[in-house]
Amino acid sequence: MLFLTFLKTGAVLYGSGYVLLAFLRADFVERLGWLSDRQLLDAIAVGQFTPGPLFTTATFVGYLLGGIPAALLATLGIFLPAFIFVALSGPLIPRLRASPWTGALLDGVNAASLGLMAAVSLQIGRAAIPDWPAAGFAALALLLLVRFRVNATWLILGGAAAGLALQTLMHP
Repeated sequence: MLFLTFLKTGAVLYGSGYVLLAFLRADFVERLGWLSDRQLLDAIAVGQFTPGPLFTTATFVGYLLGGIPAALLATLGIFLPAFIFVALSGPLIPRLRASPWTGALLDGVNAASLGLMAAVSLQIGRAAIPDWPAAGFAALALLLLVRFRVNATWLILGGAAAGLALQTLMHP
């Protein structure tokens, strides 16, 4: 079931890896109940922090659910469709983009992907920002990201350090 769920996700996922969040939340949190929103956030953080594409989140989800064998199955499931689609569609993309009709179709899919990412970000934000200190960390991270273009790795490390410091101050 894990492999098939990630195979399906890998087959229908289009656009940025961040669209993955919507699919993971719908399948693993809402439909199957295998993960909580908090566990999904942890998996996303690991996917952000590790080198490579955000799809490495699938590996972490697999590991959470069944150790190394499940991590390998999840990784294979999420990446396999992309390799097949690239091999089959690579030569066609320039011609599709040149067509006014299919170019407009691709533009619409891109816009829908952006809307999906925004909606999922709001949903996950509710779980990620449960209190005022977390809201402050989020606002500071957003400012640093937008204004100063701080690398996401530094934001994650800074957030982890700030969370640990706050925890230590509140519960010595």
